Amino acid sequence: MSRPSFQPAERTLPQMLRERALNAPDAIAIRQKDFGIWNPCTWKGYWQRACHIGLGLHALGVTEGSHIGVISDNRLEWVLAQMGASVIGAVTVGVYPTSPAVEASYVLAHADVELVFCEDQEQAEKVLESLDGLPALKHIVVMETKGFRNYPDAMRGRIHSFAELEALGRERMPAEAGIIDDTLNRQTLDDIGLMIYTSGSTGKPKGAMITYRNMRAVVPGIVDRLELQPSSSHLSYLPLCHVAEQMLTTFVPIYLGSQVNFGESLRTVQEDLREVAPTLFLGVPRIWEKLYAAITIKMEESHAPMRRLYQRALAACEPFAHKSAGQRSLREQWVYRFWYWLVLRALLNFIGLRKAKVALTGAAPISPAVIRYFRTLGVPLIEVYGLTESTGMILGQSLDDVRWGSVGSPCTGVECRASDTGELLVRGDMVFAGYYKSPEQTLEVIQDGWLLTGDVVRIDGDTLYIVDRLKDVMITAGGKNLTPSEIENAVKASPYIKECIIVADRRKFVAALVQIDFETVSKWAESRGIAFTHFRSLAEHSEVRKLVDEEIDRANGTLAEVARIRRFHLLTKELDHDDGEVTATMKVRRANIYQAYQAEIEALYA
Repeated sequence: MSRPSFQPAERTLPQMLRERALNAPDAIAIRQKDFGIWNPCTWKGYWQRACHIGLGLHALGVTEGSHIGVISDNRLEWVLAQMGASVIGAVTVGVYPTSPAVEASYVLAHADVELVFCEDQEQAEKVLESLDGLPALKHIVVMETKGFRNYPDAMRGRIHSFAELEALGRERMPAEAGIIDDTLNRQTLDDIGLMIYTSGSTGKPKGAMITYRNMRAVVPGIVDRLELQPSSSHLSYLPLCHVAEQMLTTFVPIYLGSQVNFGESLRTVQEDLREVAPTLFLGVPRIWEKLYAAITIKMEESHAPMRRLYQRALAACEPFAHKSAGQRSLREQWVYRFWYWLVLRALLNFIGLRKAKVALTGAAPISPAVIRYFRTLGVPLIEVYGLTESTGMILGQSLDDVRWGSVGSPCTGVECRASDTGELLVRGDMVFAGYYKSPEQTLEVIQDGWLLTGDVVRIDGDTLYIVDRLKDVMITAGGKNLTPSEIENAVKASPYIKECIIVADRRKFVAALVQIDFETVSKWAESRGIAFTHFRSLAEHSEVRKLVDEEIDRANGTLAEVARIRRFHLLTKELDHDDGEVTATMKVRRANIYQAYQAEIEALYA
């Protein structure tokens, strides 16, 4: 018996936060870990602090329609800044904390940001060195003020601490609470609440304007498909300036009433996972590949009998990996239970996902082999699909219907079809309002109410398979169409390979640029007594090349003849965001890489 579809209230996100504070004031909305201690924040506290921040912003001249920026890792102050801006009608613009100054300043300038929240001195310095190019920026609010005591007096009226801003709003609350009430009473679902900048893998980032209607519309599909409950818990660690984390840290929890946890830092994510043991976990493909590599290292370091038990456990449980726990036969339940207590439970504890009721991967293609591996361990991992322009997840596998390589079926409220060229088109209230200051680019992606996703799709009944990005499909010199992501994901299923960039367009055969996973390969090398001093010396070692050759041969065995990699070049350094080779979300910038490694590519075809 299926449960009824979740129907959010007809409220904007800040209106819904106010309602949560009234109806469940003492329930825990957020927990944040500071100095090893998990500190709770209730819905009432969340609302009150957001109001204090909002009135503090108002006192500094932020008004309805103003744009405020946030450059910070995930933490309570991030969402307080966002909701504080929302309660006075301002729009929040997130900036990746890993962005160099030139990228951060581009977003802040393009978005006409008037006030920016910076996590610490490092982030504030990026803004300060770009001030000449930020004419709209009037104020900088710093969350962690260490290092600011000696700043020039000329900057003191422009730089404020988060604590000072919150105190300013708290003082004004008794007299000015009506400002918030008046703003929220006027606020409608069609107001812009967020601007999320695209990763810029093929050009300058674009500011996608997200309305409160968009946010509300995407929630039912996420809640229904992932079978979430108010008791669900989530660890927030992926960048909040990305729509994937926004949907699970702000949209869903505020409408559903579920709990969010902020860990101590990005460096402690695995430890935080073990402590929180969330029921919901989101990992982009690179996260799952890293977890796979971490387990591989752990098993490499274990003694031989344990490695044999591990291999036997995988062999025994893999045949029913596609089934949910409730779908397993009685025999399969006993088989899994036996290996769970003997081997798998320890591995699930190691990665912190023993209590996960649903785990998801999205934002980029992933090898089906990686999904199969984690489901074999017992992680209920499913693949989902969404875009910044669709306000997040719009397609997803069902927990009880996992088909390898698919992204499932449309979620609640989503209408899909394929164009004549095979491009996936999407329609629904979750489709964004357009690109900021770019009506021409908006018209390119929204036509007759349909969002053109740029992805080629294959539809089998109600199940969809993403083939590749329309612009990335390659044609060999022999006229054969190739989908790079299929080849690259087959190779990246190896725990020893971090990145693979295919070269094939108008070429005689498929070649590749390959980057090893330094952590995994270094452990492999150490266990075999192979000496190395740094990344380059390891990548250039003949035994490492032989290892990569074997891994590519394994991947080739899963591919059609025309798609098999004939030659490869091992990169002698890691692809770097600062060098323009990858985006802040670690998406490969193909054109930049092809240009940077033109000589190496030509040598592969010499």
